[in-house]
Amino acid sequence: MITIPSTEAKTRFGALLDTAQRAPVTIEKKGRAVAVLISGSEYEAYQKLKLQALQNDLLEGLKQADQGQLLDSETVFQDLI
Repeated sequence: MITIPSTEAKTRFGALLDTAQRAPVTIEKKGRAVAVLISGSEYEAYQKLKLQALQNDLLEGLKQADQGQLLDSETVFQDLI
């Protein structure tokens, strides 16, 4: 993955867009990563993957509910508090 400082990204934005079509580009500000620029097609593939994972989780939850494997809300959220 290519990494460039934010000042360079600002001054070479057109070239940066071309580069991101071939590989993700990490943009750093003050030495730490603040953004990653990816191509539109890569973003769409990522969104589809996220949706597919969510659908799989929902189907698994429905399957467990049909089998009577239910949890109350306190049990589900106890680790988040």
